[in-house]
Amino acid sequence: MTDARPWAAPRADSPIDARVRVPGSKSLTNRWLVLALLAEGTSVLRHPLRSDDSERMVGALRALGAEVDDEDPAVWVVSPPAGRLRGGIDIDCGQAGTVMRFVPPVAALADGPVRFDGHPSARSRPVGPLLQALGDVGVTVREEGRGTLPFEVLGPLPATSGAEPPHVGIDASASSQFVSALLLAAAAYPRGLRLEHTGPTLPSLPHIEMTLDVLASVGVRVDRPDATSWLVHPGPVRAVDVTVEPDLSSAAPFLALAAATGGRVLVADWPETTTQPGERMREVLAAMGARTDLTAAGLLASGAPDGRLRGVDLDLSEVGELTPVIAALCALADSPSRLRGVGHLRGHETDRLAALVTELTRLGAGARELPDGLAIEPRPLVGAPVRTYHDHRMAMFGAVLGVAVPGLEVEDVATAGKTFPGFDLAWEEAVRSAAPTQASASPTGHP
Repeated sequence: MTDARPWAAPRADSPIDARVRVPGSKSLTNRWLVLALLAEGTSVLRHPLRSDDSERMVGALRALGAEVDDEDPAVWVVSPPAGRLRGGIDIDCGQAGTVMRFVPPVAALADGPVRFDGHPSARSRPVGPLLQALGDVGVTVREEGRGTLPFEVLGPLPATSGAEPPHVGIDASASSQFVSALLLAAAAYPRGLRLEHTGPTLPSLPHIEMTLDVLASVGVRVDRPDATSWLVHPGPVRAVDVTVEPDLSSAAPFLALAAATGGRVLVADWPETTTQPGERMREVLAAMGARTDLTAAGLLASGAPDGRLRGVDLDLSEVGELTPVIAALCALADSPSRLRGVGHLRGHETDRLAALVTELTRLGAGARELPDGLAIEPRPLVGAPVRTYHDHRMAMFGAVLGVAVPGLEVEDVATAGKTFPGFDLAWEEAVRSAAPTQASASPTGHP
């Protein structure tokens, strides 16, 4: 348990009517930063996410020799080093999975060793398949035999003969970030890279589509022989001036707030088209009886007309990061739910499946782990502390439940700052938008 003061999650006694603005996408911010490091020229990122994860990535870029002017929080300017990336450095990944996975393939280009470590909780997150793939390309990697932090990448990538790109197989069943990491760096390799996923499952495929989309926008050519193999051609990375979309995964708890209270929440500046998996939250809410409407101002989420939530049976393999928020809604539903395809969440900031079962059970819900997910049975819930396990998504899970459960406290809500600094303040403001009422029952009708 942390010694941080517990946060009393605000309860809503009536439907919400709120407008919120969420920070820039973490996934897009950190992809653009990696490409800006490799670009031929100076890049500009507008409305990037400033959070612990993105600041760790900025720190990695600076350590590797880039100049990053982030004095204006709304406009970051990235100038890559004139020559080879700097080696002989240490990179602190914190808890950022994108740093511990996206940066090592880039570090293979550095002029000397690059050492990686991070928060103690990050030392159990898998990275072994990526390190093995780097070894297959010819990069020397030193690690402790566990396939986790800490490890060392010894650049520079050795020169090789021949015209064909190296062919590397990787089992990305534990994380699609392994594939994205290699795709982001491969155009800077002398012969590019032919990459093939060899595992039984490939979670979070939309995040790979996101990576391919940003690569195309910087002029990197990627052929796709089939759904799980990619050929990245060597060539220059074009500098960009890009506006980062709002983080739709960070918007998910606010959309859930509308569903949980039978109210309305408008998320400003929702993109008309996007590669972000968080867009799928709209489908989830529809399955549970709520609705969403894309307007000129943003996305408007509205609770079910009868104020109740339906249980669901969902495959979340492509949107695993939404699981904690969806699990909170399932605990408030009027029938059991099953969430499938998310076994890989056992290797995230914490074992999210075990954490969700533990916390739901403590609050009184029926919950059990499945080989690939969760089974949740709604029961009367009681106020109790919700542990966050240093996991930003668990803090958001607790906040959603708190609107319907009096007396619920969230341990270390500040951990949400990993991707949404000031989440608790934004949440409190949104919940305060509930109209005054004398009702004492939960807005969802949940006992």
